[in-house]
Amino acid sequence: MISYKSVWSDKTGRHRQLEKSVTKQQTAMFGSEVLHEKDKAQRVQHHFNIVSSKYDLMNTILSMGIHYAWKKSSVKALALKPPDRLLDLCAGTGDLSSMAGKIIGNAGQIVACDFNWQMLKTGIKKKRCRPFSKNTNFIQGDAESLPFSDEQFDAVIIGFGIRNLTHLEQGFREIFRVLKPEGRMVCLEFSKPKTFWFRLFYDFYSYKIMPLLGALITGSKDAYTVFPESIRIFPLPDEIVSILSEIGFKNISYKRLTDGIAVRHKAFK
Repeated sequence: MISYKSVWSDKTGRHRQLEKSVTKQQTAMFGSEVLHEKDKAQRVQHHFNIVSSKYDLMNTILSMGIHYAWKKSSVKALALKPPDRLLDLCAGTGDLSSMAGKIIGNAGQIVACDFNWQMLKTGIKKKRCRPFSKNTNFIQGDAESLPFSDEQFDAVIIGFGIRNLTHLEQGFREIFRVLKPEGRMVCLEFSKPKTFWFRLFYDFYSYKIMPLLGALITGSKDAYTVFPESIRIFPLPDEIVSILSEIGFKNISYKRLTDGIAVRHKAFK
């Protein structure tokens, strides 16, 4: 079985993902691969182009369906109500937008924004047969430079996307910028399980089972090798709290889900 110490980064390794280090070294991590700072966005695009058509299926298989519960709890934490205006950032195929639409209804507005058009196209196809709000719009945009003016949204949700950014803090700054005063943000992201024995199982599953399933279902073993690697170099929950606080967010809290495999941060502008 894989040793826990061999796959989870220490504080120094995690801080290599932060903007200060990325800008100083002009390097960024894509999984365990070191890239030039300017090249990561292109690699992320290529990655999601490969997995987009099977993305939802793989999420369901790999999480055994638990990801839907995580997403529902994250949408609930936003305390949405009509006629709120919501930004679903790094929206992917639109699961969070669909869930939020059931609450906001047609009185509000949802903008599903993602860097990758292939993922959004999959979401648009889903909209034709799923209960999205009529006022859900799909927009391609860069999370580090959002195509929206200041203070446009009552709430922002970002699910499993922030760790793919080259400049993590810049993504959070953009969220802060587009939120209205007193607006709230929820960030759902993968993290490090708390229980030692569970981490051992999770490591085995991540490095042995996930790549195998990725190869069988999507034809790409590499895409689902990068996935667990990116989680293990991502900042821990308390480190994310510090980042959000420095940006200016208030009343920051987080909740570990399923022993900490996923973590939901909530913060206010």
